[in-house]
Amino acid sequence: MTKMTTIIKEDIKKMSQANLPWDRLEGKTVLITGATGMLASYVTWLLLYLRKNCNVNVNILALCRSKETAEKYFGDYLGEQYFSLLIQDVCSPIKYDGGIDFIFHLAGNASPYYIKEDPVGIMQCNLLGTMNILQLTCEKNNATVIFASTREVYGQNDFVDLLDEHSFGVIDPLDPRSCYPESKRAAETLMKSYSLQYGVPFYTIRIAHSYGPTMKLKNDGRIMSDLMSNAVDCNDIILKSDGKSVRAFIYITDAVLGLFTVMFYGKNNEAYNLANETEPITIKELAQMIASLQQGLKVTMRISDQRNTGYCAYQRKALDTSAIESLGWSPKITLEKGILRTFQSFMSAK
Repeated sequence: MTKMTTIIKEDIKKMSQANLPWDRLEGKTVLITGATGMLASYVTWLLLYLRKNCNVNVNILALCRSKETAEKYFGDYLGEQYFSLLIQDVCSPIKYDGGIDFIFHLAGNASPYYIKEDPVGIMQCNLLGTMNILQLTCEKNNATVIFASTREVYGQNDFVDLLDEHSFGVIDPLDPRSCYPESKRAAETLMKSYSLQYGVPFYTIRIAHSYGPTMKLKNDGRIMSDLMSNAVDCNDIILKSDGKSVRAFIYITDAVLGLFTVMFYGKNNEAYNLANETEPITIKELAQMIASLQQGLKVTMRISDQRNTGYCAYQRKALDTSAIESLGWSPKITLEKGILRTFQSFMSAK
């Protein structure tokens, strides 16, 4: 997705109207890593909108691996004095000599496809990339780092029904999928280590199942992407399980505003869960909801005994979001509304 559809533009404008102290960004410089990613693109577009339309004097640095992709996303802002591209891999030392006040470290890949096909790359981004970000800030800027982590750092926990920020269970380091949660866990420890040794301030936000118009539909493997891809392409949905597994999904605008809420109001060097647990849903129910977007689509099941190693096999436990809610955040977009907006955005971009 590279086109700013009407839905995306509406989302960005609506976020800018949130009751958050945007004026605290006045005169600040913000770096976003992985800026063409799902959440990162919305963060970048929101900051650009605040600068251009809301008179917030903020400077934006977008770190991306591909110049071509970055220009497709942000071409309208190239040449603006307040916007710069840093074209490089976050796994390489970051070359920037100016001041930075905040870093949204959002580079990373949670796709089961890449977890299976490129586990080394997953770990390099979460470990080397995070260390490069921390080296940059402790050597030159002392910027505050907002780090996108994952609910999967909690591992398998059979002793609680609700996971708060201290509910750690077990992760098997030799499980084929562990490249993702283990490297996220280690990245959080890197954050804390740089804080203790060099005074780097940070927040880590453990996000659960975000989705929206900028998610990738092809070669991703996450259930929302796969089902939405079927609907957009008008293909019947074939589930390879009994569909009884439960998930809870958070629409992209709620997730992005959660990141900013923690940045503005959170306690330094702490972790916060970020999820919408108000509408848990089975995979089968989700498939039926998405299939209803296209007339005539059917949902069938073709159960396989083989486990795809790119997927998490732990029993799901709900996240306790009381910590972030105490900062004034709460989810606003219902699952039905978020799915419809996502579908409409993809269809309008075809």
